[in-house]
Amino acid sequence: MAKQTNIRLDDGIRAAAEERAKRRGLSLQGYLADLIEQDVNESRAAFMAGAQAFIASYATAFEEEFGEDRYPGLPADTTRSASRDAA
Repeated sequence: MAKQTNIRLDDGIRAAAEERAKRRGLSLQGYLADLIEQDVNESRAAFMAGAQAFIASYATAFEEEFGEDRYPGLPADTTRSASRDAA
């Protein structure tokens, strides 16, 4: 469900935004909503990429410190445990 949000824009910014919206065949509201959605999605993607890089960089250290079963309550991955025990 979409919620309405009110914002205040400087006259010059509003005019420029309206022109850009018009060139894209959008209303001002649609144009601004698209910009915000794009920014949020880019921020989310950047965060996820950073989180994945962090996990990849420190996975060995975490496993050494805390062990392989980092998710209490979930069944252990018997394939990884068996292959590690065989080594």
